[in-house]
This record gives sequence, structure tokens and C-alpha cells, in this order.
Amino acid sequence: MRTTILWNDNWIFEKEGKSESISLPHTWNAVDGQTGPEQYYRGTCLYKKTFERPVMEEGQRVFVEFRGANSSAKVVLNGREVASHDGGYSCFRADITDALSDSNEMVVSVSNEPNTRVYPQKADFTFYGGIYRDVYLVVVDEKHFDMDYYGGKGLYVTPRLNGNEAEIEIKAYTSGGERVRISIDGVTEQEFEVVPVEDASCGYVACGKITIKEPHLWNGLKDPFLYNITATLLDGTKECDRIYDRFGVRQFHVDPHKGFFLNGESYPLRGVSRHQDRAGVGNALTKEMHKEDIDLILSMGANSIRLAHYQHDQYFYDLCDEKGIVVWAEIPYITVHMDSGRQNTISQMKELISQNYNHASIMCWALSNEISLQGVTEDLLENHRILNDIVHEMDPIRYSAMANLFLLETDSPLVTLPDIRGYNLYYGWYVGEMEDNDKWFDEFHRDHPDVAIGLTEYGADSVISLQSPRPEKGDYTESYQAVYHEHMLEMFSTRPYIWGTYLWNMFEFAAAGRDEAGDPGKNHKGVITFDRKQKKDAYYIYKAWWSDEPFVHLCGKRYHDRIEDNTEIKVYSNQKSVTLFVDGVEAASASGEHVFKFNVPITGVHTIKAVSGELSDEMEIAKVSEPNPAYFAPDKKVRNWFDKADEPEEKEGYLSLSSTMAEIQATPEGKAILDRMMAAMTAKTAGGMGEGVEISEAMQQMIARQPLIKLLQQGGMDIESEEIKALSNALMNIKKQ
Repeated sequence: MRTTILWNDNWIFEKEGKSESISLPHTWNAVDGQTGPEQYYRGTCLYKKTFERPVMEEGQRVFVEFRGANSSAKVVLNGREVASHDGGYSCFRADITDALSDSNEMVVSVSNEPNTRVYPQKADFTFYGGIYRDVYLVVVDEKHFDMDYYGGKGLYVTPRLNGNEAEIEIKAYTSGGERVRISIDGVTEQEFEVVPVEDASCGYVACGKITIKEPHLWNGLKDPFLYNITATLLDGTKECDRIYDRFGVRQFHVDPHKGFFLNGESYPLRGVSRHQDRAGVGNALTKEMHKEDIDLILSMGANSIRLAHYQHDQYFYDLCDEKGIVVWAEIPYITVHMDSGRQNTISQMKELISQNYNHASIMCWALSNEISLQGVTEDLLENHRILNDIVHEMDPIRYSAMANLFLLETDSPLVTLPDIRGYNLYYGWYVGEMEDNDKWFDEFHRDHPDVAIGLTEYGADSVISLQSPRPEKGDYTESYQAVYHEHMLEMFSTRPYIWGTYLWNMFEFAAAGRDEAGDPGKNHKGVITFDRKQKKDAYYIYKAWWSDEPFVHLCGKRYHDRIEDNTEIKVYSNQKSVTLFVDGVEAASASGEHVFKFNVPITGVHTIKAVSGELSDEMEIAKVSEPNPAYFAPDKKVRNWFDKADEPEEKEGYLSLSSTMAEIQATPEGKAILDRMMAAMTAKTAGGMGEGVEISEAMQQMIARQPLIKLLQQGGMDIESEEIKALSNALMNIKKQ
């Protein structure tokens, strides 16, 4: 029978000629992958292990199993290459039996170097190098459940509901044997014959169907019931191999007018996105860290997770099954299509499906993310058609899906190619205003009423120390992020046709190409900090809308020093009324939903307390005479928030910073200035991701309507800098058309 041995200890790690003893999981970018583009190491490193021949019986085989090595790996045992693998987020195995000696040395070379064949290569997150998940030795009988097909277990369970019954289709792939015994706890035990796989030169399969009467449904957060299933491979009377798994009986569908349904009932997907890393650890997470992540997500009231932008750890999918979270799963086919990367997208998709097929939580397999950044080519379209066909061939009950870049025209063939789709919209942060999200969805649903649409990314960056009583787009304050998400939640509430929404992001995460707001190497759109220790105000507006756990939360706790004479005190709560106390004296009460605002005069140091029934929250604020410079991003000039910035200088009949982009582009001289400016700004975007971007006609029209000064402010430019003053002077020498 099968023996599985955790193989994480006693490894030697070598980088650039230096070695150290380590235990797995391990990444060499735990620090430099989180501190900006200058230090981030992308190269090849070695992991070495010496070991004795494992205890094994005659006829048994030994496999080494890597749960994740990023991003390309080659495994050499005693000088003999036994495996190579491209793709950093999935499991792969190697049969090492024939290369074993009494004493052995294994050398695993792992590379996260740039190349043109393995995804991802360009994206807004760090590509940590290393063997960052568990490694196992697996000893099995020569007749065993399949260990070779794209890292899967060999057992595939497909549940289908039919009235008060569930038909459970079983497929078990093996390397031999006569029968497979299937046991479902509390239901039945049946045996199915092993036969050669049709249209294949090798391999065997046992197929059958089991009926469950009055099945106990996997019903999301309310009742995430799972059936335990055991498969035993028999050869005569010998039990050769045994594997265990779980599955859930459920059905779901997406209605383009009414949204997502689970087991026949409306079930709007209130989702967040999640990356698999954290501060000081990189992506070498422990089980305790995975568990903490899911507990934090549940505490906010979410019922769905987009596991971006790659296959996550099996343990996390297990947690989603157990907790009742609906999952969007995807491969890292992202940002920029590579003509030489097609085979890698195919292998990563087959691995994702093969290794995760039985997870009740997963509702779709996503083909790509924002892949149209540099345009849509025929090769890109063909790649997506192939992946879409693979999804439907391998899995008859789940959806294919895509997350589209906001620049992608809505009439592109990519939009309707998969079963469902979402758009990644950042109106109110990178471009446009918050209200443009409302307009975009209304127009899409009007023009494509029978196309299911979701919102797969949206968000605004905030560094938790930055504060403002007059938050503005692009200021990186905790204050603006909260206002932005207030608007987005209101927008969702009136549009039931949006089948799901996925906040970008639940947690801050590493993005080595970024250098923003004085905290390089990170994407700050998370509503919880990178170390998971602090919840931003935006976290609590979601809790107010989504969670049934009673609470009140005072916003602005980190905005202690306040220059204004009258300050806004804002409370988030899922209660119907809130009373505010100032220095122990009742100041005001308000009734409403989610957001409660109070205007409070301040003169010195004050204690503020919000109360609703037995619930309360408290903070201290202080009136100051000068703005606290710590509340501003280092690249922004500190000024009095209540003094309007100097209006841009203008000369009648000439261009200025207040001119719209369309007005400036209408003149040859103005267009030349803008072209130079846009080229410089594009080159500075995170990780060079702005290079070669194709901007849709609709986006060009939106940009054309914007005053130049507004776009510069949104881009984090200091309007009073010498560079901008020179730009202003140049424009004022150009006559309007």
C-alpha cells in the first residue's frame, strides 16, 4: 500500500556560490521581492539533498512530489535527470525508482529568470523563486492510481443533481489492477472493473456511476457539506493502492439578468481576490498562514474568492471546500501573450483542472487575465479557443471564464468566447471617476443583455499611514480608499445582473516593479496590510454591507492630528442607529444603513466614542495648527488641505493645464508635447507594463474629455514642481485651434 513521507527537512540551498542549510518551504525572494525593482533577484538557484534509499518492498515504485517550485525546475538524481517542469504553481512528480542507489544526492535547479515560453513573465506581482511548497516521497505498488497525468490524483468525481437524487460519475485512472472499490461514507461501497483507456497506448481506467438519494448538498456558507470518498485498487485479492478525497453535491448557474445561483437559489457572489504571499515570508506560507487568511476573509462577510493569478496551494482549496466559499480558479496566462508560450498555457490548464477537479468550491476555470494589454492577435485568439475547448472536454459541469482588461473593447470576440466573463475596472483610481463604473455596467448590460458579466477586479491603493479630510483620487490615503469602496458597494446593490464582484485585493501583496507612495515593492490595494496585522477602514465598510456579526467602527483612527476646526467623524456599522459621544458627552445620534456621518467642532484633544446598543468603538483626535507631514506621500508637497491649490495660470486664447486632452491634441505642438509626456509616463509604469499598450476607442474618448491637470494629479504629479511649471509655460505659448 501507499506510503507518503513529508520531505521538507535537510536541504542545502545554493545561490551564486553561497550555500546554507534550510528546510522547505523556501523562497529566495522573501525580502528582495518586496522592496522594489532594484534589488529583486531573478535567476537560477540550487536545492540539494542527500538521502538513503527509502524502505520499500519488491515491486514498489518511488515518486518525488513537488507541490510548487517557481517557475521552472529540473530534477537530477545521482547525475541523471529525472524530471523537468515549467510552471511555478502546480504539483509535479518524478518516478525516481530506477535512478536510486543506496546513498543518493538529488539536485533541483529552480529558475525564475525571464524567458519567452513560461507564464507569467509580465504582471503586477512578484514572481518568487524557490521550492516554496511541501515536497513528498511517495512509495507505491507497481500497480497504483495514476501519478503521471498532470499531477492529478487519478480519481475524478463528477456529481450531477437530478431532482431528489444525485448521480455521481466516477473515473479512476490506474497503472494496472483488476478492480477499483469506491466507498462513499454513509452511502455505499461498489466495485468497478479496470479496463484499458480507449484511444491511448497505455493506462487503465475504472468507470461507474453511483446514485445518492436525497443527497446532502454543499450549500455555500450555510452548509458546506462534503462527502468522504475512498478508492482502493484491487488486483485479485490484493489491495494495491488506496487514495482518499472529498466532494460536494451542488449545482450552480449564472443568469445574465439575475446573477449567480447556487442549488437553484439566488446567491450573489460577494468576492475578494487573494495573492499567496505576505510580508517577510514571500510565498512560502505555512498552513497556519493560509488558515489565518481564510478566517480574515470570512470575518468580512465574503462568500467567494478569486484565487489570482495562478494555482494556489491545495490546502487553501481544501479550506474553501470546508468553509463553503465559491472559488474562481485560474492559470497565470496574464498581461502579455507570448507566441511561444501556447504549450505552457495548455499544460498549466490541464494541471489546474486535473489537480483540483474534485474541489466542491470551484465554479470555473479562468483562461487568462488582462491578456489583451498589447492588443488581440489571431494567435492569442486561437490560444484561447484551445484552452476553452480543453476546459469543456476535461470538465463538463464547470464554466470557462476570463478576466478582461478594462481597455478591451466590449465587442471583441474574446469577451463572448468563454461561458462567463468579468472586467477589471479601475475607474476612480487609474482613470475616470468612481461613477464611470456605474455607467460602464449600465451600458454593457443595455448593449449585451444576454451576456453574463461580473466585476473581477476593482480597487484603490492606500498606504495605511496616509490620511486626509479631503481625500482625492491618487492621494494613496486610507481615507480615499474608504470613500471609493463606499461608492462601489452602493453601485453593486442596485445591479443584480452583476453575477459576482471581486475586490482587488483582500491583502496588500508584493509587486517588485512598483515604487509608490514611499513604500516600494508593494501593491497597496489590500484592505488589510501585507503583514495581516491592521485592517484598513475600507475593510469595515465591506463588513457593514456583508457581515451579520454586529459591530461599530470609527473611521480615521490613524488620522489623529486634524487641522480643521470642524471635522467629519464617520462610523461604519451593520446596525440601524449610532450615537456619538465627544469627551463623554452625547453629541448626536443618526439612523441609517452602513455609513453614519457626524460633524464635530474640535479645539484640543478629544475622545470620540461611537455606540450602538452594547457595541462601541473609541478613538482620540487632536486639533493642530499645521498639517502633519506623515499623512502625505513623500513625493507629494505638504499643504493646507483646506486651501485650494493655486489655479493653473491661463492666457485667453491659448492652451493651459486646464485645457482638455482633446483641446491640446488638436494642435500639432500640443500633440507633440503630450506624446513625449505619455511615452515617459508609460515607461515608468510598474514593471514596464505600460509598454506597447493598446488603448480602446472608448477609453481614448474618456481621456480626451479630461483636463490635463486632473490627469497629472491622478498620476501623482506635483502640480507646483518645476517640471509642471515648464509644461504650463510651454502650453501657454500655443494658440487654441
